[in-house]
Amino acid sequence: MSRAETRSKVFAAAIDLIAEQGYTATTVDAIAERAGVAKGTVFYNFGSKEALFTALLEHSIERLAQALREAAIGDSALAALDATVLGQLRFFEEYGAFARVLLAEMWRTAWQEAVAKLRAEALGVYSDVLRRAVAEGVAREDLDTDTAATAIFGMVLTVAIERRALHPDRPLERTHRTLVELLHGRLR
Repeated sequence: MSRAETRSKVFAAAIDLIAEQGYTATTVDAIAERAGVAKGTVFYNFGSKEALFTALLEHSIERLAQALREAAIGDSALAALDATVLGQLRFFEEYGAFARVLLAEMWRTAWQEAVAKLRAEALGVYSDVLRRAVAEGVAREDLDTDTAATAIFGMVLTVAIERRALHPDRPLERTHRTLVELLHGRLR
């Protein structure tokens, strides 16, 4: 198995365990067992549990940001906003454990660099789309785009988790439609 494959298996095991039982309760032994690797392999690849979690956050945030960047296309700012919301919903549909970890664990002071990366890369996509909406005149001129970007990201994150946990049969398109209707009504 290549180093990249090993890291992927460890990341998947760690994210699932941390989502299930929290960062503090998750041990390197449990991560190694779930990943099907030796405990020493985890330490060899990451050095410590904290370094593993930091690498996991950086890796996952980059994947999320890439998904949002790829989604943020459209002939208009509103089309790009709608597509970005759908991209985030789809990402968290596929990576639900990361969504739960993001909501529950990431805001600790130990991971402020990861929070800054999330702010710059993932929420930055929303900020850019919202600045475009202001420029196109479909959002009010005085819109605080950075705060609005955080609010939209948080709203979509929370709704994605709630949908997976309580309404897994609800079509993603229905959830998306509700969110964009709310957004369109508030941008003006």
